[in-house]
Amino acid sequence: MLKTLTVENFALIENITVEFGDDLNILTGETGAGKSILIEALGAILGNRIGVSKIRKGTDYLRVEAIFSDGLKLSRKFSRTSKNSITADGKPITLAQLKKYGAALLDMHDQNKNLELLREENIYNLIDDEKISDELKNFKQLYRELNSKTRALEKKLSARAENLERLDFLRWQEKEISAVNLKPNEDEKLDAEIKKLSHAEKIAECVRQSAQILNDGDSDILTALSRVEKKLDIVTRYDKKLDSARKLLEEAQIYLREAYDEIRDYGGDLDFSPERLDELHARSDEISKLKQKYGASVNEILQRLEKIRDDIAAVENFDSNVEDLKMEVAKLDSETKACAEKLLKSRLASAKYLSAKIETEIQRLGMARAEFEIVVEPAENLSKNGGDKADILFCANVGEEKLSLSKIVSGGELSRIALAIKIVLAAEQRGDNFRTMVFDEIDTGLGGVTAKTVAECIARISRGWQVLCITHLPQIASMADVHLQITKSEVDGRTLTKVKRLDEEERVKEIARMASGDESPASIKNASEMISSAKKFLAYS
Repeated sequence: MLKTLTVENFALIENITVEFGDDLNILTGETGAGKSILIEALGAILGNRIGVSKIRKGTDYLRVEAIFSDGLKLSRKFSRTSKNSITADGKPITLAQLKKYGAALLDMHDQNKNLELLREENIYNLIDDEKISDELKNFKQLYRELNSKTRALEKKLSARAENLERLDFLRWQEKEISAVNLKPNEDEKLDAEIKKLSHAEKIAECVRQSAQILNDGDSDILTALSRVEKKLDIVTRYDKKLDSARKLLEEAQIYLREAYDEIRDYGGDLDFSPERLDELHARSDEISKLKQKYGASVNEILQRLEKIRDDIAAVENFDSNVEDLKMEVAKLDSETKACAEKLLKSRLASAKYLSAKIETEIQRLGMARAEFEIVVEPAENLSKNGGDKADILFCANVGEEKLSLSKIVSGGELSRIALAIKIVLAAEQRGDNFRTMVFDEIDTGLGGVTAKTVAECIARISRGWQVLCITHLPQIASMADVHLQITKSEVDGRTLTKVKRLDEEERVKEIARMASGDESPASIKNASEMISSAKKFLAYS
């Protein structure tokens, strides 16, 4: 609930703070006193558009601040230099976030808001109770899945010709790679063998010379080491100090003998066939051609081949996948339509129930022969709201045909219809979760018994909701729990709007003025009786 509203430098308002009660707050005043300005300021704190023209002449900025019963403080400052700020509990927020706060906190009931009743989306908001909302969630989930699968199926079907063309190309690629019969790491092995055979003469000569140095004649390394070892055998007979050196030479001979054997065997196995080298070059050229198309190495080409084969399998299974997808779409379509039918039945019951309730309230609001009906009918196609379409039919006069509300209703009638809906929703504890309603001159065009009935209806709403109501009717004003008078005066050549909370005596005078235009004894007595009657009504409502 709204506890206080502070407005600074907003049009005719210099600086005021208004404190509201928890129940029915009535705002009255002469035409042009600034009642609408106060509502505009409240709208600004809830995210409505404001412009530089609203900044009071002679000041650089305007500011609006609202404090709610849960402690939430919303503030908005708008300057001529476009240095604007919006905060929630002192922390900066965006305009979009402010609008979310506003939508959750307060329902502004004015001519523009009444027109929103004509939108189908809001008709659904009216009839969809908690149970229907749960059914709608299930429907929307199915509807999203159905659309997703349908789009996937359409994409696959449109790609059929392209897939057939692609299949021919993939098969050609698979054949080209497979024909070469690649082996893992084959290119690396080929390069190594080509390198070896390309330097055959140099390798053979180096091997021959190495073997000769190790073991060929009296001057080779192995013969020399053998001679040294024999000399050291003689030395160690007389002195053991060189025994370790002798053993090292013995081990060295063993290692060198193994090296010699390996070099000798390598030389014996050398095959420097020119024909073999030509074969290797031809194979390497064949692999190089594949590398230009499919990868930088044989292993990458083999990986590409596996991918091509997977793609071929996917394309070959295309028709099978399409059939599976068709079955999924058909199943989802059936489930979605069944859910839509269930939703339609629930909405028909809710619409019938609410139509009767709202029609009764409309008739109590001065249109005794009016007929009101929320119509829900099957639609040709499914939509995000279900498988139906909704409208409101209305007839104000007996004997006339009920037609769509959007085509026939007047502004005054629409205000009373909107009020009747609010009364029913408040009684049913349905609709949005906000706890504050603002009625901006809902009494336009009303009088007499109808005005009294409207006053009683607004009072009943205020027993469960906080209500802020701007009115020109004394019947409505007499119901106030808190009566706020808005006045305009001239101070130092400037016009100022002020708001005053009236006490009981001041209330009587204000209602007398509203009813009779003066404060004569008769009008004062009449106003006192109106207030007394209102108190009795409130005591039993």
